[in-house]
Amino acid sequence: MSDKTVSSATHSAKIAENLRLIHQQIEAYCQRYQRSSQEVSLLAVSKTKPSSDIRAAYNAGQHSFAENYLQEALEKIDELSDLDIEWHFIGAIQSNKTRELASHFHWVHSVDRLKIARRLSEQRPESLPELNICLQINISHESSKSGTDIQQLPGLVEDIMKLPRIKLRGLMAIPAKADTLAEQRAVFAQMKNLLQQLQQIHPDLDTLSMGMSNDLEAAIAEGSTLLRIGTAIFGART
Repeated sequence: MSDKTVSSATHSAKIAENLRLIHQQIEAYCQRYQRSSQEVSLLAVSKTKPSSDIRAAYNAGQHSFAENYLQEALEKIDELSDLDIEWHFIGAIQSNKTRELASHFHWVHSVDRLKIARRLSEQRPESLPELNICLQINISHESSKSGTDIQQLPGLVEDIMKLPRIKLRGLMAIPAKADTLAEQRAVFAQMKNLLQQLQQIHPDLDTLSMGMSNDLEAAIAEGSTLLRIGTAIFGART
């Protein structure tokens, strides 16, 4: 067996072990905050990582992956077409790229305006099931971040609900960095409250896409249903 093969096997084993540890963490935090771990799904963020890493994670039982950059994602989707992967897009969306998003992904988390939702609706192939989408909220009011304002949210939800070929599932956020668990929880609690308000009118909404490697405890504590974890699975990004 070559050194390269041994190195690859060791790396794959490390990814599998990382996944095992993260699931242990999720289970422990769910117990701490009196939630069922069945309510919380793990989304592996694989941006900048090679297809071989995704394949290793898939072989370890992880079947949902998220990408931030469209061209990179399309290459991986092609390379891994033999696997039954659920592909999520979580990056910033340019309106001239919506056709590819509508054709190749199962979920798009980063919808922040009606124009994008409308284009995804129009361009989703009829041969595919509805495209799941989340509305990205600029919860920390950062000028550098995408996301709709809270004040615009109710009207935007009503308009998107009318569109065919897409299914609004819930909300997504990338909060500003916070140093303490209490600060992290305070921001995620705002997201939880927003979803609960919307659920009074639209009870089918079921998704809170929030929480990453450095704040997953706070996210679980405040009701996240979809954790976006990259570094803790694959190591630091290149």
